[in-house]
Amino acid sequence: MINFLITNSLKNRLFVLAAALGLFAWGIYSVRNNPIDAIPDLSENQVIVFTEWMGRSPQLIEDQVTYPLVSNLQGIPQVKNIRGASMFGMSFVYVIFEDKTDIYWARTRVLERLNYAQRQLPSGAVPTLGPDGTGVGHIFWYHLDAPGMDLGEQRALQDWYVKFALQTVPGVSEVASFGGFGKQYQVTIDPYKLNYFNVPLMDVLNAIRRNNNDVGGRKFEMSDMAYIVRGLGYIQKTSDIENIPVGNYGSVPVRVKDVATVQMGGEGRLGIFDMDGTGEVVGGIVVMRYGENANNVIEAVKRKMTEVEKGLPAGVKFKVSYDRSELIQAAVRSVKGTLIEEMIAVSLIVLIFLFHWRSALVILIQLPISVAIGFILLEAPLVFLPTSCHSPASRWPSGW
Repeated sequence: MINFLITNSLKNRLFVLAAALGLFAWGIYSVRNNPIDAIPDLSENQVIVFTEWMGRSPQLIEDQVTYPLVSNLQGIPQVKNIRGASMFGMSFVYVIFEDKTDIYWARTRVLERLNYAQRQLPSGAVPTLGPDGTGVGHIFWYHLDAPGMDLGEQRALQDWYVKFALQTVPGVSEVASFGGFGKQYQVTIDPYKLNYFNVPLMDVLNAIRRNNNDVGGRKFEMSDMAYIVRGLGYIQKTSDIENIPVGNYGSVPVRVKDVATVQMGGEGRLGIFDMDGTGEVVGGIVVMRYGENANNVIEAVKRKMTEVEKGLPAGVKFKVSYDRSELIQAAVRSVKGTLIEEMIAVSLIVLIFLFHWRSALVILIQLPISVAIGFILLEAPLVFLPTSCHSPASRWPSGW
């Protein structure tokens, strides 16, 4: 067999040369299309269901949220395992699918079951799907450099402007905000005043909830003009809450400010984000979708940040906290350097021991073609997978 291959290769040199050039070109094409990452993605094919029910104990979350969800998610096709975790105010359910399963098909099946399972959950507990990213999808971290701006304003800028802009970048699954304070109206009720004015606590809560709303009316015509009548009730400042009536004391109306103190404050938090010991900062974490090219996504995020930075308040800039593209480029340079070193070393050894320059040239040609064929084989499994799995998410892990 070997003699046959050698003989026919010598007789058809042009064909062999053309085949080698074709394989090399195909390999270059595969290198450009194959997702590149410095960290192999070995995470399981999973869908995360997150449910928030604030103020409840882990035992109550387990009994009324986690257990009903796990029970109703049983029986989904191609599921290997279902895991649940309960903590204070939050529930996590991890649905682990077979490796060959398309992740977006899996998310659709889970969402169908959630539409039914939600009926068995208590009021206020709404399950949602986690981002379509992997455990190594945190590819880029940034924070805001905003001298003179307090943490609450920075967090509002991040949540209502920067985050939404970066989520439009192709390949980005989610931009998770961190640091700072979420602004909120805080009503501190005095129980002694409630008892004095004989106002139930629920009346105060319901009054505030009802008054934070716009009410639609009807239209009327006057002088050939039509006017729309509506009631404006959305809260815009603390005085709007303070003047909400909650009951009567004799013939005198009792307002919120008579039984409580209203202020603008920060939402409670469980931790802080400190930058190199210089103080707290506000920023975000960019999560990449399944099967995307990490290097390309990071470059697209950086271009978008350059555009977004033009619309930020004066003096506010972006600072990079973590950039995986630097690690990716270093890994690529390492591979290229190693390949060149091996080519030179092998060629020199052949020249020294054989004194034959054609043999050394063969080595210089074969090594790049061998590497190119390796990338062709990385793309080859797509041809043999079932039709339902022909998606970027079902490729071999990035960086292999």
